[in-house]
Amino acid sequence: MKTLETLLERTILLSRWLLAPIYLALIAILILFTVKAFQEVVHLFAVITTVTEVNLVLSALALIDMALVANLLVMVILSSYETFVSSLDVSEGQEKPSWLGKIDAATIKVKLAVAIVAISSIHLLKAFMTAVQGQEDVSLWNNQLFWLVIIHLTFVVSALVMAVIDRIAFAQHRAH
Repeated sequence: MKTLETLLERTILLSRWLLAPIYLALIAILILFTVKAFQEVVHLFAVITTVTEVNLVLSALALIDMALVANLLVMVILSSYETFVSSLDVSEGQEKPSWLGKIDAATIKVKLAVAIVAISSIHLLKAFMTAVQGQEDVSLWNNQLFWLVIIHLTFVVSALVMAVIDRIAFAQHRAH
């Protein structure tokens, strides 16, 4: 019976490695974001003499949005791997982010929520900047903006609630 228990425990422990392909998929998405960012910059250089200031700002916001998502991907990949799979062995001379190893799963969730709020803010700003541009039905556009604001505020409230819960639930644990 002890052998069966040991086998079960080893299988459960080894199952954490099933997360590795998911992290590799996230790395692939990070590569795609990098390609898309370079594509956007090349496109901007090609049209810089004819692009309007508003469109230039919108392109900059799109790049900032991509950077936020890319940062989010890196944070999730590194911290989740180290938290749930295995510690990262960093060789001599190789840099390790100072925050790595100090973030637990609850903190990752709060940071994700804050990043989602930032991304939502950028999308909301883009929507306001392009409001009524080419829209024939202003009331329809105002209705869309209304719901974008409601969704954004939902993200903000959710992030705040998650941060408060994290602080209440884990403050004593982190103090030690």
